[in-house]
Amino acid sequence: MKIGILETGEVHPDLRARHGDYPAMFERLLKAADPALDFFTVRVVAGEMPAKPEEADAWLVTGSRHGVYDGLPWIEPLKGFLRACVAAHVPVVGICFGHQILAEALGGRAEKSDKGWGVGVQDYEIVARPGWMRELPERFSVNALHQDQVVSLPPDATVLARSPHCAYAAIAYGDPEAPDAITLQPHPEFGAAFMDELIALRAGTVIPGDAAAAARASLSRPVD
Repeated sequence: MKIGILETGEVHPDLRARHGDYPAMFERLLKAADPALDFFTVRVVAGEMPAKPEEADAWLVTGSRHGVYDGLPWIEPLKGFLRACVAAHVPVVGICFGHQILAEALGGRAEKSDKGWGVGVQDYEIVARPGWMRELPERFSVNALHQDQVVSLPPDATVLARSPHCAYAAIAYGDPEAPDAITLQPHPEFGAAFMDELIALRAGTVIPGDAAAAARASLSRPVD
């Protein structure tokens, strides 16, 4: 299976040498489940864009420090490409920024939440369970790092999971039993060491100091 990774953000240079970039993190995560997967990266954040959805068997949209509302020159072309993927039934997975921009592309809305930061190990509750999710527990925990979130759902969207901080934490588009796209607000690709270093780097500036301290303390908890 050929997976195209749409890279929409860059790892801070102080962390990249130890942890790799976002595509490398996803490759490690997914190859642990299926070593036969084949990956290639399109650097959307640098202005690259695929010519057509059929260049890959499926697409994965990474996280980003940017917001879907930032007005960067690649934002609208990416939305158009994602709409084309859904229309062509070429599967899409979106993580964090990818979760937000797919919702925006299909008629929903994402914005900076008045709930503040969701950071550290966060707990989520499953609210819809299609067959492919049957082995998941009722609740699961994943590393998260976001202030933006989806606040309005597009048509044809099914909420799969939520948390007290994030009402639309996981979404399926189309038939939930065979969705055209699946998106997730938290970061299954982030390990504890990367999270700890990233939060420490942003503590007291981007992330309030008390929120950063609580988040770093949470990283000893297991994630799913």
